[in-house]
Amino acid sequence: MPRVFLPPNLRPLADGRESVEVEGRTVREVIANLDATCPGVRERLMAGDQLKPGLAVSVGGSVASLGIRAPVPADAEVHFLPAIGGG
Repeated sequence: MPRVFLPPNLRPLADGRESVEVEGRTVREVIANLDATCPGVRERLMAGDQLKPGLAVSVGGSVASLGIRAPVPADAEVHFLPAIGGG
């Protein structure tokens, strides 16, 4: 089952836990199942049907270029990160 590592601003929604295991074969499914376990997570991560601007998701150590459509292997680590910009 994928393990989602929660940034500090989401931990209060998960009773202070740093990570949560949830089912899901895509990032979208992981977020939906995470929100069922920790209500309020989806609204902090999503804007409509996309990740909020300024957020990126890492699956298995690589930033997922497909965003919420990215596949999530059963043993993957999932991290939600502030997107890094440059100029």
